Amino acid sequence: MAITDEKQRVMPMPEDLLPGRGKTLIVPESVLLVNPINPDLKGEVDDKYQYSMENKDGGVHGWISSNPSVGFWIIFPSHEFRNGGPTKQNLTCHTGPTCLAMLHGSHYIGNDMVAHFEQGEVWRKVFGPFFVYLNATKDVSQSYNLWTDAKKQTVMEESLWPYDFISSPYYLTSKERGSATGRLFVQDRYISDSLIPAKSAFVGLSVATTPGSWQTESKDYQFWVQTDLDGNFSIKNVVPGVYGVHGWVPGVIGDYLYHQLVTISQGLETEVGDVIYVPIRDGPTVWEIGYPDRTAATYYVPDVNPIYVNKLFVNTPEKYRQYGLWDRYTDLNPKNDQIFTIGVSDARKDWFFAHVDRRNGNNKYVPTTWEIRFYLQSVAAGIYKLRLAIASATRSDLEIHVNQMNGEQLVFQVTNLGGDNAVCRHGIHGLYQLFSVDISSALLIHGDNSMFLTQARAGDALCGILYDYLRLEAPPT
Repeated sequence: MAITDEKQRVMPMPEDLLPGRGKTLIVPESVLLVNPINPDLKGEVDDKYQYSMENKDGGVHGWISSNPSVGFWIIFPSHEFRNGGPTKQNLTCHTGPTCLAMLHGSHYIGNDMVAHFEQGEVWRKVFGPFFVYLNATKDVSQSYNLWTDAKKQTVMEESLWPYDFISSPYYLTSKERGSATGRLFVQDRYISDSLIPAKSAFVGLSVATTPGSWQTESKDYQFWVQTDLDGNFSIKNVVPGVYGVHGWVPGVIGDYLYHQLVTISQGLETEVGDVIYVPIRDGPTVWEIGYPDRTAATYYVPDVNPIYVNKLFVNTPEKYRQYGLWDRYTDLNPKNDQIFTIGVSDARKDWFFAHVDRRNGNNKYVPTTWEIRFYLQSVAAGIYKLRLAIASATRSDLEIHVNQMNGEQLVFQVTNLGGDNAVCRHGIHGLYQLFSVDISSALLIHGDNSMFLTQARAGDALCGILYDYLRLEAPPT
């Protein structure tokens, strides 16, 4: 199996997932290989979700057989017809051998992703086409070159999109499409007095009409690009229609949405011009935790319990793909919960990537409370703001208290948040959400303060919150 240059491996046989050869774990799709046909795989965990990929990263995936040496590949020349935009995660390959072309799915998002239709509503959408590519070599030692060849074929198919040989009137050729150009800036007066070019930002056209709702848009097409170092973007081969201009910028919280809809017309380039994203902010930063990139990747991801290893993800940036990491929180914090001290602690080492329950001595999962300690030289009168960017949530009850855990000090509460299942499906993000929490200055004191984040749901091993970024702002100045 091969899905990237780094993620390639010999996979189990389908029989290895059956009783006697495999042991099903707490997640039904996860199987511990206890007596696999290939003894080299003994003791590893197999799970199809470990090989999920974001749309923007998944141009080609497939298999190479050993005798004869034949490659079988699924190639996506475009992702415009796949729901959920560039960061939507989809299955690719798994034991079978199975090779999937996921056109529409709710994985890592939940039911919010499901398209709904009114009685009598007329709807049409062209899914695909995607490209099935086969190649072969007589020299088994050259099998890796089949992957290299498949990548070259992917580049070729992307250059040919949209195809000109499809006769359906509902599939539009390049001549029947339009384009949009512009330049994106960020304006944050607490960072810079000047406009900041939004380099490497994601900008897209979607029929979604509220900020961030492109993540759950499933009924129409989406067209996305990344900006250059100066924030310029050019979106080509867009199906004519009326769209919102959406975007998000690594290092900046929130979602951008242009103040008016734009019309894309056949054969024409729509010049959006300079657009300015003013991310939500009230006052100067008191403290911040993490880096706002819509994932929990900048936090501490533990090593896997050796009895549940997948060797493909050992010592890699994607170690979060390993099975059972939710229980590693208990291993690291068997009695007392995580305490993070601003100015002392390091989020890369001291902030666990997933706020999950702890397993107690009776093997019951109990709520956990994380404490953030911070010192204030002074307290300005007014309203402080906590910006809480969440990368993923699953069946979570979140409560936030300031300095005392009582009703008067409760500043935020939400129940049954999220249905992403990113924890059990080995993901580092799901549906991005941003909350703003008001904190009265009367709750804060000069000197040492604490903020308590409680995952209040009990009895659920797989519930949890993946934080993207937290920032406390002082009142406006």
